[in-house]
Amino acid sequence: MNEMLDFVKAMSHPDRLRIIGLLSQRSATRKEIAAELNLSPKDSLTHLGFLEFIGVISQTDGVFTLNEDKLATLGKEKLFRTNEVFIPDEKLDERSKKILKDYLNADGTIRQIPEQAKIQPILNYLIQHFDLDRIYTERQVNEIIKRFHIDTAGLRRDLIDAALLARESDGSRYWRVKAGDK
Repeated sequence: MNEMLDFVKAMSHPDRLRIIGLLSQRSATRKEIAAELNLSPKDSLTHLGFLEFIGVISQTDGVFTLNEDKLATLGKEKLFRTNEVFIPDEKLDERSKKILKDYLNADGTIRQIPEQAKIQPILNYLIQHFDLDRIYTERQVNEIIKRFHIDTAGLRRDLIDAALLARESDGSRYWRVKAGDK
């Protein structure tokens, strides 16, 4: 994200764009750039330093050169992003697929916990990250849930209420419930 902000910041300043324009024609020293673009020595140094920092230009023996490959790569990577979405398992029913697409981020984390009427597909998705025949401590359960959403207590309670996760009455042990044990 910081790299994207730096790129946008670099491309949003008219003097930096003029420097890029000049260097796209030929390499030049700082003094040549300042004179041709009517920039103060301080401004030229600041702008060149920033462009060099983000990798759009490079300097060798006081001569600045445009790094066209880096500029093109940054532009493509940072400005052309498709809206990635989570792709649910094809075996799921259409309603579950839609809920998962609506409530999960592209990386599979939970963007928002849905209301109770829509939570079951989220819980079914979440329980898949627990092993059968394994005993978990509350802390371990929270660590798994936290990979998907910060509300570990709420989701842990929802998994138990949905009979997907069981626990000892004192909360000392948790386990995934087998499908036939519900």
